[in-house]
Amino acid sequence: MICQQTGWGGQPIQTHRKGNLDTASRLTPVTDSRRLRITFNGSVSDVLPWKFTPQQREVRILPGETALAFYTATNKGPTDIIGVATYSVTPAQVAPYFSKIQCFCFEEQKLNAGESLDMPVFFFIDPDFVKDPAMKGIDTITLSYTFFKARYDDNGVLRPTISS
Repeated sequence: MICQQTGWGGQPIQTHRKGNLDTASRLTPVTDSRRLRITFNGSVSDVLPWKFTPQQREVRILPGETALAFYTATNKGPTDIIGVATYSVTPAQVAPYFSKIQCFCFEEQKLNAGESLDMPVFFFIDPDFVKDPAMKGIDTITLSYTFFKARYDDNGVLRPTISS
């Protein structure tokens, strides 16, 4: 249930609407709406010797229209490393309308020393965004990812490494 609400593991999230609506039914562009500017940000924790950047600065989409963006990660360290990315959407009140269809977040990404990997995120803004009066002044949405070095606890459960 958590994965459906957050998109963890690259699974499609259910929209904020109640009921069991499938993603395909939400993919109808609202042609009389303004285009939204989606910007991208990428960062890594200070213990991870990776370079992680979006391949595009922004895309402009209509609510209900799908978009595909790519990020590139490069392991600049001397050893193979497994990383895990978390994400956030700002402004925060837009998060219930931001739906990822496919994403690399919360999945282990192993990069060999010196290796680079292109990672896609396929998403849309739920069409109900335009009906919410609280979204009226929002024209720019930022999707941010941060990669952390993966570590495991004593039970074999993956835990992101967060430096203090």
